[in-house]
Amino acid sequence: MGKRILVILGHPSSNSFCSALADSYVKAASSAGNEVRLLRLGALKFDVVLHEGFRQVQELEPDLVQAQEAIRWAEHVCFVFPIWWGGVPASLKGFLDRAFLPGFAFKYRAGAAFPDQLLKGRSAHVLATMDTPPWYFRWMYRMPALHQMRKTTLEFCGIKPVKVFSFGPILGSKPSQREAWLEKTRSVASGI
Repeated sequence: MGKRILVILGHPSSNSFCSALADSYVKAASSAGNEVRLLRLGALKFDVVLHEGFRQVQELEPDLVQAQEAIRWAEHVCFVFPIWWGGVPASLKGFLDRAFLPGFAFKYRAGAAFPDQLLKGRSAHVLATMDTPPWYFRWMYRMPALHQMRKTTLEFCGIKPVKVFSFGPILGSKPSQREAWLEKTRSVASGI
């Protein structure tokens, strides 16, 4: 029996290589017998700024309410995004700030050093593109965006295991290299 899979495209453009990776992931995971939904952050309407932090409740826009419902529905989540300035795009960061809220993704408890993880029982893939060679991003920059997504966001909320795949450098890549990355994505999605 297949899994319920949510793919979240964190690139604002539907004409990007990240979009091609997300589409390939969706098709391969669907062909493998899974029920798959795709959420394109660039198509959602929401304020990316959490204006008062957690001090004050900021009403969720309908698109964020639906996104939270999709995350609750999912058994596996795949995030696809580019690395920009060593981090995630503003739309993805804003989505995480606004949707992964206390009471949804985690819950503080008095006297506890760490919050309760409310998204346990889910696994994740992270597919990140970059113009930096992945080995350089790993050893010289220490992968800040990938650590943020894996450790301080997804695992913090209870989502694990989280498997990370890096593709790059995108800039100057040949069609044959891009096709190899798409094939890797199809292979990863087929094996869930």
